[in-house]
Amino acid sequence: MGSTSGFGLRESPGNPIPAVPEDPWAGAEEAFEHRDVVINSQDKVSDVYTQLEKLGEGKFGTVYRLQEKATGKIRAGKYFRTRTAKEKEAARAEVELMNLLHHPRLVQCLDAFQGPSQLVMVMEYVAGGELFERIVDDDFEHTEPSSAQYVRQILEGLQFMHGQAIVHLDLKPENIVCVSPGSHWIKIIDFGLARKLAPDTPVKVLHGTPEFMAPEVVAFEPVSFSTDMWSVGVICYILLSGESPFQGDTDMETLSNVTAAQWGFEEETFSEISQQAKDFIGQLLQKEPRRRLPSAAALLHPWLRQPQPSSPKALPKERMRQFLARRKWQKTGKALLALQRLTLLSQSLEGKAAEAQDEEGLDCSLEEEQPSRALPQRGPNPSELLADREEEEEDDGGSIAASGQ
Repeated sequence: MGSTSGFGLRESPGNPIPAVPEDPWAGAEEAFEHRDVVINSQDKVSDVYTQLEKLGEGKFGTVYRLQEKATGKIRAGKYFRTRTAKEKEAARAEVELMNLLHHPRLVQCLDAFQGPSQLVMVMEYVAGGELFERIVDDDFEHTEPSSAQYVRQILEGLQFMHGQAIVHLDLKPENIVCVSPGSHWIKIIDFGLARKLAPDTPVKVLHGTPEFMAPEVVAFEPVSFSTDMWSVGVICYILLSGESPFQGDTDMETLSNVTAAQWGFEEETFSEISQQAKDFIGQLLQKEPRRRLPSAAALLHPWLRQPQPSSPKALPKERMRQFLARRKWQKTGKALLALQRLTLLSQSLEGKAAEAQDEEGLDCSLEEEQPSRALPQRGPNPSELLADREEEEEDDGGSIAASGQ
């Protein structure tokens, strides 16, 4: 099954890229590998795959690079902790959801193994890295028409998802990755927050990445397929300008900007961008969900249907580099904050244990008179710590699962 976007270039041992430059948007896509996965409770993942290096960690567990013993193919193994019934249910639900998402623009689950205390999802390994990271490479083409082709691919994946009544709910640059280092084909990854919607059952969520959250998510109102379309509008805005339309100095300020839904096209950054592209973004960044273009209609927008010019003008990359640098700084800051608070909490618990030992020899009546002496006297509220850790982990925990980062 191939994509209708009609572009991609890939080098292989039997078909090397010729020395004469070719159209980077021409060529065939790799074969689409997919299967319906039944969770295997009989075999161990180590019976079928060799575990290689660790790729990353998230709140769900750990991700490793795997090699299939029978074929030598490289995969990504997402190791879920399933010590509790709730954890096991969440992991199994993600496998079931992935079985509904067989499309070339969506990363695939290819195997699953249930052990005593963990479930392993074996994912397609996408080695090309994040799209935005690739774009800022000096030798990578970045033009308005190429941006339109990337947006078209994102919409193709979303159209299929929405046709399956599934909403992603965490679309952001980190979750749009290139299939391989020499390819212009992309895939959407990380379905850890995705939900299947039912017509008569409103779904409200309060998670995601502030810059890309839709106003209805911030307001804790029911989400819909239009929630993903808002995120596409934000991604497209950044793709063409290197600037984020709602970014504030803090997460709270960013969420306030999203709620107000006030934005515009800066003359300096959008002076070379076509009116059709601006109209496309404008029809997605609508505060009212019902006013946003659905995925099928967005694919028919004139901006995505215009012919590829022979010599498109290159877009500047400096603002995009600054955007990526800021995103990395934010993640590092949140990780350090979480580590600092975890250290304080650990010290508090150690202090509690030490005081408890000191009081073992005291009279029981003294314990009754001073019941609060053994409580921690400093450190953060645990719920506050968890909130910070979850926010940091949502930024990149699941995104590593299928991408070669």
